[in-house]
Amino acid sequence: MMVFKGVLASVAGPAPNYDMQKVLSTRSPKEASKMTGFVSIILLPIRYTMVIGLTVLGLLYYHRLNISSPTGTDFERVLPATINNFLPVGILGLVLTGLLGAFMGTFSGTLNAAQAYIVNDIYLKYVNPNASTRKIISMNYLTGVVVVAVGVTLGFFAKDVNSILQWIVGALYGGYIAANMLKWYWWRFNANGFFWGMMAGIAAALVFPFVFDGLPLYNWPLLFLISIAGCFIGTWAAPPTDEKVLKKFYATVRPWGFWKPIHEKVVAEVKEFQPNRRFRLDMFNVVLGIIAQLCLTILPMYLILWIRLPLMITVIILAIIVIVLKKTWWDKLED
Repeated sequence: MMVFKGVLASVAGPAPNYDMQKVLSTRSPKEASKMTGFVSIILLPIRYTMVIGLTVLGLLYYHRLNISSPTGTDFERVLPATINNFLPVGILGLVLTGLLGAFMGTFSGTLNAAQAYIVNDIYLKYVNPNASTRKIISMNYLTGVVVVAVGVTLGFFAKDVNSILQWIVGALYGGYIAANMLKWYWWRFNANGFFWGMMAGIAAALVFPFVFDGLPLYNWPLLFLISIAGCFIGTWAAPPTDEKVLKKFYATVRPWGFWKPIHEKVVAEVKEFQPNRRFRLDMFNVVLGIIAQLCLTILPMYLILWIRLPLMITVIILAIIVIVLKKTWWDKLED
């Protein structure tokens, strides 16, 4: 189920948060592809080298961590107790600096996205379209304060980190996967369908924990179907997007999927236009990319644990994939 959900989430493209901001900050599709590729190459080995190192320390010296509580063992304290007890002063400072930097990067990016959505898509569109620059800046500040206050308040009601993470990954992600996926592959999909698909999915994700027991991931198929239904109902309840916008988007992005009516109109206007015919090659590269990411994740674990045979096999597989992707992906990137 996690693979199924992960494939759909990947098909949906960058999430509309700081990931999308990084993609939009590049100057060309080629640079965007290189940026997303280097994120995995740099992030995964460093992250999981630290993760497996702290995990080994926590497992070997578990009896010295003193993480018991009146209600039993508090597993939320394993990581901070391991860091505090077994890392020397200099390394401890570097690790905490890195963790705080990662937190602030994610926090600021998500907060900036929330402010942009609320101010641009709601306040300026429906509340005060003629707001002055000073008023817009004030609303950004106010929105940021309110969003942070609501987030902190909700945090006090969280049972533990794991339950929140399970809900986010297993349920909340399902609320926007359908809408974000259809926007690339179906010409008839519009803003109305996007809104109601998101609304249906997120509303269901909020209600499901009170209706179903067990991991939210188990209920994800039903959540996905509800979101899909919201997308289709919302789309057909409103007229199509302006044809000029659709033709410009299709000619610029050249997406796969169900774009035949728009494709025919673009070709009628621009005879030399060539659609995207690299679907099979791109899917081949995606499969190789998934395997490469898995190798980048397990390689530092085998290295720290010094499990030599699996380490050698992982390195060989990764090297072969790098050579193949150099020819089938890197050399074929287009501006």
